Amino acid sequence: MDLIACYVEDHLALSLGGVRLARRALGENRGSSYAGLLERLLPELQEERELLRDVLRALGGSPSGLKEAAVMLGELAGRLKPNGRLLSYSPLSRVWELEALTAGSESRRGLWNALARAQRRDARLEGFDLEALEARARRQRDELERWRLRAADEAFGTAPRRRARSRSPAPQPAR
Repeated sequence: MDLIACYVEDHLALSLGGVRLARRALGENRGSSYAGLLERLLPELQEERELLRDVLRALGGSPSGLKEAAVMLGELAGRLKPNGRLLSYSPLSRVWELEALTAGSESRRGLWNALARAQRRDARLEGFDLEALEARARRQRDELERWRLRAADEAFGTAPRRRARSRSPAPQPAR
């Protein structure tokens, strides 16, 4: 297998972890303000996973069951990490999940960018709108980062507080 096909095969395996993580995060955040983001993200990740399969096929490769099994084990092991609570969902869990999804989006942005560059010389990649996929991954990353910071502020108690309006006028500089 050539290196570009191996690269896509790796990303296809990793995409399984992203889909599983997004699905789990959505399940834990239904009814919260985070649900809308995750409801939009999950089908996009699933669609990108199918596109990766198509790209891999176009490159003459096929999915690696071994790599996908390793990703599943890693994702399952990540669930065992204590996040300050033993039996219930922790605000820290949300921070970690959004951070991992943000990192995954940046990784996909890099993937689509590298493939778009290769597409100029590799006819096997014709017909894939890789620049649009890169733009979507960038949008996903930016949106996830905003929500990740919000989750961190909520978890750590660092959310900006609104100032109470004072009834007296603001002090004036001395003359």
